Amino acid sequence: MIVRAGIFYDGSLERARGNVDLTIEHGIVKSIDAADGDFDMQAACVTPGLVNAHVHLEMSGEPDTMAAFRNSTSTQRMIWAVENARKSLRAGVTTVRDVGCSGAISIELRDAIENGRSKGPTIRAAGNVLCMTGGHGWFVGRAVDGPWEARKAVREQLAAGADCIKLIATGGVLTKGAVPGVAQLTSEEMHAAVEEASNHGMRACAHAIGTQGIKNALRAGVTSIEHGHMLDDEAIELFKEKDAYLVPTLTAPTCILEHLHDGTQPDFVLRKATEVTEHMLVNIKKAHKAGVRIAGGSDAGTPFNYHERYAYEVELMHSLLGMSEQEALHAATSVAAELIGAHRGRLAEGEPADLLLLDRDIADEIRTLAAPKAVLKAGALVSAL
Repeated sequence: MIVRAGIFYDGSLERARGNVDLTIEHGIVKSIDAADGDFDMQAACVTPGLVNAHVHLEMSGEPDTMAAFRNSTSTQRMIWAVENARKSLRAGVTTVRDVGCSGAISIELRDAIENGRSKGPTIRAAGNVLCMTGGHGWFVGRAVDGPWEARKAVREQLAAGADCIKLIATGGVLTKGAVPGVAQLTSEEMHAAVEEASNHGMRACAHAIGTQGIKNALRAGVTSIEHGHMLDDEAIELFKEKDAYLVPTLTAPTCILEHLHDGTQPDFVLRKATEVTEHMLVNIKKAHKAGVRIAGGSDAGTPFNYHERYAYEVELMHSLLGMSEQEALHAATSVAAELIGAHRGRLAEGEPADLLLLDRDIADEIRTLAAPKAVLKAGALVSAL
């Protein structure tokens, strides 16, 4: 197959090229050359498929997350996960990292997609989150109390087939009683978990909103901080010292507050999201300007934050953080892919032919990412799903 691009972004920060032909063979990009001769498909703009480094596939944007888990069965949640994977792929999200599920839902769905039994993006799965007893996310978690329990929990996720490990370093917005600014897992617990994960070739990320919890997790050696909204100057220096990534999930609190007056969300969620957003708008922008590596991830599945709307996260990185359109695309493709270790997230020779065909140049309208003309995953047309 030959795909002709009027404007071509490869996922890096190199200057976009004009009038390019991508030749695809066996699901891989074989060559990228100046446009010449016949072609099979064409578009005004071609980009890599999007990579969402923070999703919860079994969650579907319900206004009350805890109630959704309380009132559903594991079978229902698996069905929802299958539906959300398909929606993601059709919307141009060709790779995701699921950072917390009940049971082994995301792990089993990953395998079903890899084996061709279901349709969806490439998945990296964390399995159950590791949290303190009664901590944030306990309904998708494995409670640990002490460093040796943390090690055992990592081994359990490894045995279940997880690709990576998710730690809960602070409270969060969606769990009743959990205070976002308060540290939860201790430095010792997280250090033991990170070391055990590393022993088995697994990366660890940490849910961390509060200042001390962010720094505890960074010192423990996590690869990425998820959220990070209350980071301070010391945390910024730790990010750079540890070469860690920040996944700011701008969409999550934004969507909650966009539905502030609907009357469908618990009061505790609205109160905490309001507080978190005030910190987010200042601190994440500061971290970006200071050179902290930002990777795209939306926390898809949280209230009103739908899996098929990941392009909104790219838009918010542009509008709230001041990234250029290409920088935001870079964060949501090659940087996110680099973080989760799935592939390079770039359109280059020898890389998977995961790509979007768009009607307009993203430099003219970033929102064009939300409505791709066509989606290809491993060279196969997805739009017929």
